[in-house]
Amino acid sequence: MLESVLVANRGEIARRVIRTARRMGIRAIAVYSEADAGLPYVREADEAVPIGPPPAARSYLDVGAVLGAAERTGAAAIHPGYGFLAESAEFAARVIDAGLIWVGPPPAAIEQMGDKINARNLMEQAGVPVAAGSREPVTDVAAAVAEAGRIGYPVMIKAAAGGGGIGMSAAAGESELRAGFETARTRAERFFGSADILLERYIEPARHVEVQILGLGDGSVLALGERDCSVQRRHQKVAEETPSPGVTPGLRAQMLAAAVRAGEAVGYRGAGTVECLVDPERQDFVFLEMNTRIQVEHPITEMVTGLDLVEQQLLIAAGEDGSGRAGRVTAEGHAMELRVYAEDPRRFLPSPGVITEWAEPSGPGIRVDAGYEAGNEVTPFYDPLLAKLCAHGATRAEALARARAAVDGFRIRGPQNNLPFHAELLENEEFTSGRYDTSVVARMRA
Repeated sequence: MLESVLVANRGEIARRVIRTARRMGIRAIAVYSEADAGLPYVREADEAVPIGPPPAARSYLDVGAVLGAAERTGAAAIHPGYGFLAESAEFAARVIDAGLIWVGPPPAAIEQMGDKINARNLMEQAGVPVAAGSREPVTDVAAAVAEAGRIGYPVMIKAAAGGGGIGMSAAAGESELRAGFETARTRAERFFGSADILLERYIEPARHVEVQILGLGDGSVLALGERDCSVQRRHQKVAEETPSPGVTPGLRAQMLAAAVRAGEAVGYRGAGTVECLVDPERQDFVFLEMNTRIQVEHPITEMVTGLDLVEQQLLIAAGEDGSGRAGRVTAEGHAMELRVYAEDPRRFLPSPGVITEWAEPSGPGIRVDAGYEAGNEVTPFYDPLLAKLCAHGATRAEALARARAAVDGFRIRGPQNNLPFHAELLENEEFTSGRYDTSVVARMRA
């Protein structure tokens, strides 16, 4: 077993990894920027190391600072969480080259899945359904117009090296394509260092459904069920649930089998996610992307399976048989996650500030993974995620009822937050019926 692990992240995911590591008897090491010195995860770690000023580029994204902290503390392994360096094949390789254990998939798998065009081509070869789209990077407007003519409108414009909805837009015709293409190229270059663009057939209406996979040391890949992530603003997830109310048993079996093939195609190890778009009318799906890391929404899979996915990551990274119960797990009940952000609940704009009151709900089936507490400041330097509020029940109706009560009982004062939005969502007929798609939030705000 690992003796120690450095968590190369911050906030709730750092706190989450630290909690499991300490339960397993692994020394947990935190790193923090000057802006995060007072956050709970820093206090709760066995050791904490400052790595730089508030801007992420000079702290959490500074590979030299992170590796230096690992060397100074004698860390045996590095867990990247999600975001920041979690899906950097170069960082993973440098961790391994430094003689440390990388808690994640092989760098080659990260690199293969990091480019959306390469990923969709590889998945197609593996027999995973993909949408009609470009097989090579689209580099100029003329090529984009020609490619869209071949694919057929509407099309989705995506940054080939991107994620998180950045550099993504839909085009119903040539004029929208020309405008969206230039914007996407600019944002892709700025955020990801690559102006390559992918065009794909746009599916509307669609549900965004992902499959949790676990790659074991013996080369086998397990599929641990699906999560519906269709509640989104600006192509970014804000609420998730498992199982998906929009997936039939037959479609579920197809998706889980395809996710296993996807993982096997890249020699996947550890926790990852195969994301898909589902056509709710046709009840078929296409591959969207693979996230080569733990997901923000992993707690709801843990709630229905009883499995600790971070523990599985650490076991697999240590070379132990991480399957254990994972190989025999069955899902029970229904779970929902509501991402609680420091943001305006109507326009979804970040709202930094000092938290003057923080009171978490509790009770049967309730779990809160939080990165903050009263007295902490939410700064403008990072994503404004405050906490993940999760509710589990024997049925979807029970999970909904528990989620409503938990939202009502969560008290946060100081920065604006989106708890009022979640209260609205949980009463929205489209959502409560289960017959929603990725445009549900847009319709709520129309």
